[in-house]
Amino acid sequence: MKKFLLLFSLFTIHYSLIAQDLKYYLPDSVSYNPAIPKPKDVIYHEVGEWHVTHDRLVNYMKAVAAAAPERVKLETMGLTYESRPQVLLIITSPKNHQRLEEIRQQHVMLTDPAKSASVNIDDMPIVVWIGHSIHGNEPSGANASLVSAYYLSAAQGKQIDDLLDNVVILFDPSFNPDGLQRFSTWANQHKSKNLVSDPNSREFNEVWPGGRFNHYWFDLNRDWLPAVHVESQNRLKWFHQWKPNILTDHHEQGSNATFFFQPGVPSRVNPLTPDKNQELTAKLGKFHAAFLDRIGSLYFTKENYDDFYYGKGSTFPDVQGCIGILFEQASSRGHLQQTANGLLSFPFTIKNQFVTALSTLEGAKALRKEFLEYQRDFYKQAANRASSYPVKGYVFGDKNDKAKTFHFAEMLKRQQIEINYLPDSWKDGEYEKGSAYMVSLNQPQHSLIRAIFEKTLDYKDSLFYDITAWTMPLAFGLPYTELTASSANFGAKVESLSMAKGIIEGGKSEYAYLLEWDELYTPAALYEMLNAGMIVKVATNKFEMSVRGGNKNFDYGTILIPVKSQKENSETTAVVVSALAEKYRLKVYAVPSGNVNSGSDLGSSKFAVITKPNVAMITGSGVNPTDAGEIWHLLDQRMNIPAAHLEQTIFNRVELNKYNTLIMVGGNYNELNKDKLKTWVQSGGTLILTEEAVSWGAQNNISTVSFKKVKAPVDSTQKLTYVDREQIDGAQQVNGAIFGADADLTHPLAYGYNQKTISLFKANKVFMEKSKNPYATPFYYVNNPLQSGWVSKENKDAIKNSAAVIVNTVGNGRVINIADNPNFRAFWLGGSKLFMNAIFFGRIIDAASGRTED
Repeated sequence: MKKFLLLFSLFTIHYSLIAQDLKYYLPDSVSYNPAIPKPKDVIYHEVGEWHVTHDRLVNYMKAVAAAAPERVKLETMGLTYESRPQVLLIITSPKNHQRLEEIRQQHVMLTDPAKSASVNIDDMPIVVWIGHSIHGNEPSGANASLVSAYYLSAAQGKQIDDLLDNVVILFDPSFNPDGLQRFSTWANQHKSKNLVSDPNSREFNEVWPGGRFNHYWFDLNRDWLPAVHVESQNRLKWFHQWKPNILTDHHEQGSNATFFFQPGVPSRVNPLTPDKNQELTAKLGKFHAAFLDRIGSLYFTKENYDDFYYGKGSTFPDVQGCIGILFEQASSRGHLQQTANGLLSFPFTIKNQFVTALSTLEGAKALRKEFLEYQRDFYKQAANRASSYPVKGYVFGDKNDKAKTFHFAEMLKRQQIEINYLPDSWKDGEYEKGSAYMVSLNQPQHSLIRAIFEKTLDYKDSLFYDITAWTMPLAFGLPYTELTASSANFGAKVESLSMAKGIIEGGKSEYAYLLEWDELYTPAALYEMLNAGMIVKVATNKFEMSVRGGNKNFDYGTILIPVKSQKENSETTAVVVSALAEKYRLKVYAVPSGNVNSGSDLGSSKFAVITKPNVAMITGSGVNPTDAGEIWHLLDQRMNIPAAHLEQTIFNRVELNKYNTLIMVGGNYNELNKDKLKTWVQSGGTLILTEEAVSWGAQNNISTVSFKKVKAPVDSTQKLTYVDREQIDGAQQVNGAIFGADADLTHPLAYGYNQKTISLFKANKVFMEKSKNPYATPFYYVNNPLQSGWVSKENKDAIKNSAAVIVNTVGNGRVINIADNPNFRAFWLGGSKLFMNAIFFGRIIDAASGRTED
């Protein structure tokens, strides 16, 4: 008998580790429709036996939708960068499907205060978005979606019928298809028949950049608010079409943890999130606890994770009358891993995710009316919040950069925020009609608008899971003004947006064309001209000259295209310039003469020839993938500039003379041939270093930057309790805040800027001393540079009066040291100009202005 029990016990353990069929996951008291295919029928393996690839995942979702059309409708939200479909299953009862559009319209009316009072919620279904694995290498969520889809389409009986009658489920099996595909391939190709659980094994240690990210190495779970990427844009259309009441975000955490569900740390909730939101989150949490207790799974709550940054999937809903729920499952990473809590199997991680999807739906059904009432009240109270808030709206826009203004307005419209034109009575000369817009805070999205525009300097806590500030107009580098008068006059509502058209002012020229450097996409046009072999120059001085319509002042950085210097005739040159103006929506000035009214004539040596940048970026093991991805995205998606991605080992063995510009972001470069890099710079190369790469360059004598020291937060003689260490040490981290850097607008690295103060994002402890050379620090922080966010007093003292950018001359080359991240998360368009200036104009910086004095 003992032998039998031992064998049975071993069988049970083995069964839970490899999960050979669906019985391991599914409730055993439910019958299932045999006409619905099981996952194995379509993906060719049991759930958890292998990591499902995205193509097979989609195939199964299609199969379920085809087999159960009365319950399941499949929609394609769009395609990823790698052209993988983002599918969404709408799952509900047959009777709800028959009136699905009516349900959707009535539900959305809850978010319109003018209509919500007329909506009867007594029998209205609650809308729940179940979302999986926005980080591709956190795969238990996406794999659990196979089980959930089968259960929701095949389960039979009163319990499932009641659930589907009362809930419309928006079922997103994979938030990040490209990342999931990348990771599943890795995990599967390293699986052994006899499962290996050693965490050191290759199966558990992905090669760079890993499957967490999308195609451009971005963390999509930071993109819900700015929605830079196509995956986010596709998803947001459906979010706003339905306005769900609950959105779940199924993640994974470290392998030695257990399972987390919200609420998070109470002191780290964004103050714009209503208390009722956290109350409902806690009520829903009781269902998660009961369901996990039932299967004996350990869990924790109210620790580690917060609800502060509204760009995350679990927090973005909280500012829109919805409840975001974060689930964090300890990750097996592969198929079976040894952890502090024993062997952690992939099937076990899937089961927890499936069980909490069910607990969410059960809680949603039970609390249906309370959630619907909360959503209606949230939007109904928007007018009261607007009335009591001293700011009544905002005006924003840059008359010198219409493209940035357009993209900011586009972001607002994407989030269903109403914007207005300037009224005819507008008199503030800083903002011009056609290049500026207004936003009233007296509208349903009041709270979201504040989340986008507000600066934050007061905090309850000093620990953060993510960034502490993201004030979007500062990030975009846009002038903006708060409107505090209750009588503020708003112009007509903007129904649709379009970018300004490009033109050549003055028609075809036989002499020259001038192009101002202010616009976001001017670098893209410049690169196309240089790539076509055109001779192009940049003005290093201001000048005034006559153009059609009168005299015009041209600033530093103006681009000059001399017609007679081109290899093509004037007709062909005109066609090329006109096409680029139209493509990138630029205004080009045709001029008939090189004679100016004041400043430098067009034939002056103050116009420097621009060399085509041949760009390479060091990537691969040790390099921060998101920092590198931001640059890749900027160059590839926005500027249409190709850049080689060199692994350190490749860099060490290839000839570098084909590149004149090298980029290094934060990371570890221990394998890089430092002597080879320095020789390349000395020979005339431009090396652009950002964040921690600046420290690396100085430590390895590539540059001559020195750094400020940070004072210790506590005196060494001071006695502290052990439990205080997390708070004290954590407070010294620079999680991300916004600082204003003053710029020398005459410097080539500041060309195109029209504001003295440039907002930069800092999430590191690189504090550069100003150069002894007075011309080598074109961007610097003054005595009180903090614009928005939290930073400790010790770090704040180190940042003030430090350098943001330093240029070093090394032989014939230049090292451009940028202490912070000018391209943060691809929405920091205010730093794009600095970075593009480093690429195009680094070579024209005078050697004397970059030489450090001994």
